[in-house]
Amino acid sequence: MADKIIDIARYLDRDAGRSDTPATMSLWGADGDRSRFALPLWRIVHLAQAERGVIFWRSLSGTTTPNPFVVIDLGRDPARLSVDGAALPRCDDAVSSALHDLGRAGLLVCLGSRDEREWCLLADGGAGRDVALDSRRREDVLFLAGECAGLLFLRDFADLIDDPEED
Repeated sequence: MADKIIDIARYLDRDAGRSDTPATMSLWGADGDRSRFALPLWRIVHLAQAERGVIFWRSLSGTTTPNPFVVIDLGRDPARLSVDGAALPRCDDAVSSALHDLGRAGLLVCLGSRDEREWCLLADGGAGRDVALDSRRREDVLFLAGECAGLLFLRDFADLIDDPEED
């Protein structure tokens, strides 16, 4: 990981040459202590050359509909909350790696599971990447995803949510 101070202007001005691309950053679900997810999620979005980062959970036994937990969106305000769960691999399908590089569609990192829920991190949107992540970016993404997993499971954020299917 680089030890440089983060300059938000560098991230927001990725398309500075295009006058039709507004500099936008919106957060959803990052209030209170959940704000701790914003920085690692934002860095992952940048490393993946994506436009949006979503930490979500979905049921292991019921519907596979993703439920957003924290969203950072560099392309729209308000943040886009919907995720096409049918197009994403399940975490229990992750045999060789927790990181699924989906190419131009983004990347999916399986964060773990608890209480019949699997937790994932999705970085998607924007122009996407034409090539796979190089090993350095891949390591950085996994390190940052580990920070998110630590917050979820060691600080018990994963235990503090209500299941909308139970309402």
